[in-house]
Amino acid sequence: MANVMEFSQANFENEVKGSEIPVLVDFWAPWCGPCKMLGPTIEQLATEFAGKAKVGKVNVDDNQDLAAQFGIRGIPTVLLFKNGQQVGSFVGLKSKEDLANALNAAM
Repeated sequence: MANVMEFSQANFENEVKGSEIPVLVDFWAPWCGPCKMLGPTIEQLATEFAGKAKVGKVNVDDNQDLAAQFGIRGIPTVLLFKNGQQVGSFVGLKSKEDLANALNAAM
């Protein structure tokens, strides 16, 4: 998980909303089975897009206010941000190809 960032209430404004490159944010929880299945995909995307986009995770158990702010009702939910604005969302287990295509489109 070297390239996967940990986003929280404390750093979300700077790291995500203030980012000049696209940001893919995985809202997850340690007890969520599909979240665990998506984990390796998130890690691969973080490595492949290093320097071109940020890829990170928000633990919804630890950051309930952040999850509520974005209306996260089911996890995993992946949100895509460009220039500080949400430009995409994916609920449930998505393929690496779908997420990579969304990141490429946001470049």
